[in-house]
This record gives sequence, C-alpha cells and structure tokens, in this order.
Amino acid sequence: MTILCVRFQLPERCEAAFPRLLGLLEEFTPVVEALPPDGALADLRGAERYFGRSAVELASVIRVRALALHGVDCAIGAGPGPMLARMALRDARPGVTHVVPDDPKAVAEFLAERPVAALPGVGAVTARTLGEYGLDTLGRVAAAPLPTLQRLLGARVGRELRDRAGGIDRGRVVPNAVARSLATERPFDRDELDPGRHRRALLSATEELGARLRALGQVCRTLTLTVRYADRSATTRSRTLAEPTAHSAALTSTAYGLYEALGLQRARVRALALRAEGLTPAEQASYQLTFDPVDEKVRRVEEVADRARARFGPRAVIRGALAA
Repeated sequence: MTILCVRFQLPERCEAAFPRLLGLLEEFTPVVEALPPDGALADLRGAERYFGRSAVELASVIRVRALALHGVDCAIGAGPGPMLARMALRDARPGVTHVVPDDPKAVAEFLAERPVAALPGVGAVTARTLGEYGLDTLGRVAAAPLPTLQRLLGARVGRELRDRAGGIDRGRVVPNAVARSLATERPFDRDELDPGRHRRALLSATEELGARLRALGQVCRTLTLTVRYADRSATTRSRTLAEPTAHSAALTSTAYGLYEALGLQRARVRALALRAEGLTPAEQASYQLTFDPVDEKVRRVEEVADRARARFGPRAVIRGALAA
C-alpha cells in the first residue's frame, strides 16, 4: 500500500487550516495532491524506503502529528493506487486506517459487491445505464464481456470501466497547490431547513468569490459545493463552468444548479461551502462575445461595484436580497 487518501476532520469555519495540514503531508513526501476542501492524496513510495516504514505505519504518524500540532483528527484510506485509496477512505473512520491490500484476490473481493456508483468518476447516468442491464455491482461489470460494455458506453469508456472494476488502477498522484483555489463558507446559527435561506447563503458566497477573483485578476474553471449536515456528514459536488469566469452571475447560476441537483428537500443543513478551482489569469482566458445588452450591462455594473468596494469597503455595494 503506497497511496494514502486522507480526509481531515476540519472543525467548522477552520478551512484556513487546510494548507498547513497539506504542509504536514509534504514533510513525508513531495507528491501530495490536494483534494479541497478537506482531503488529499499522498504517494508514499519514496517515503517508505526513506523512513523504513510501511505506508500504514506512516499513516499513524501523520494522524498523531495532525492531532498534536493542529488539533485535527483524520480518516485515512490506503491502497496500491489512488482509486483504491479513495474507495478505502469511504470505509475508514477517525483513528483507524482502512487498507486495501496489494493483492489481486483481495482487491477483487473488496470491489466485487460494491455498487457501480462507488467507483470514482462514475456518474448517476452511467450507473443507471448499467443497472438497466443488470450490471449493478463492480463484480458483475468486471465479469461482463468487453464488447457488451463497449456497446453500452463506447469503446474507450467501456474498456476503462471494465479495467477499473477489475482493480486495475492506472491513476497517479499529481502534485498541485491549494493556492489554485479560493473558498468561502456560510455556516448557519442553527441547523437550517429553509431552501430560501440556503439560496441566500449561496448568493452571498458567490458574490464574495466573484469579487475576490476579480480583485486577483483570476478566473475559475470549476465550482465545488460542499453541504455540511446536522449529523456532521457532508456532500460535495463539482461542476465545470461553460467557460472560465469571475462573473458573479455565472457563479451564482452554477451554485444554484449544484444545490438543486442534490434535491435536499427537508435536509437540516449546518453550513454551505463553495470553492472556485482551476484558477488561471483572466487575461489568458477566452470570453464568448454576446449581443445580449443585458449581460453587458450587468458586467459593467459589476465593474463599477468593484471599484466602489475597493474604495469604501466590501459592503459599500451589496445585492438587495442580501441587505436584510
């Protein structure tokens, strides 16, 4: 087991601790991939040789240091590849590292009875398509004839899915920087049931993210929504934007779409967090020209509002819906 997938149990309003926790992992290996808002992948192949310890033993040291230095516990999954480490994390709990052994038979047993949707990267549409043909577990997908999967999903996707369902993990940990993202969180004073208040919090968050992006001269490619519930569980969903943007209206529309797709209904929500990811300089991004005068007017108003905020403070200009 050379790959760890770590999820830090960050307290509410403590997302700023995330970069420091990534730094802790980098004390063991430079090959660390941030998985905002609270996770990371770490490739410990070199660390195992350098420290003379297994990845599972190093995981215990990481947990102790996170608790001692930052007061943050973590759940850790370990496996021979990133995909299996991510899946192992789902069965992990704070204080215990869940391990998928580096053995083909053990990997097959680990995957066999899991639903297709448990495989990272498999969406609801793909899982539903396979389920209609009785291929509802990874074991059945791995045993299915390759031509059948390719007819259902396409040649490349069918082959990749069959390999991954069989435990073939060709993924790798790609070092990145958490600075390539911006995040904000809106906690509620009490567990909130009202969808209207949820949407108002999302509007506030996207207004803040948009203003921060424009102030930095950046645009984002992806928006990620994390919903934290009363029972301390959380749901995270991401969506790639039609084009890189720092336009608050586009961010708000995407955030609302992510929220509505969850179908929360009467869920008791404790906090909503948004993260703008895939940041690039605004001058390097392409922008689809439009003949819609309303869109152009909104962008000009946004520019004027940004100048007013820069001069008189962040609340110099706010949306009417957020004034109360």
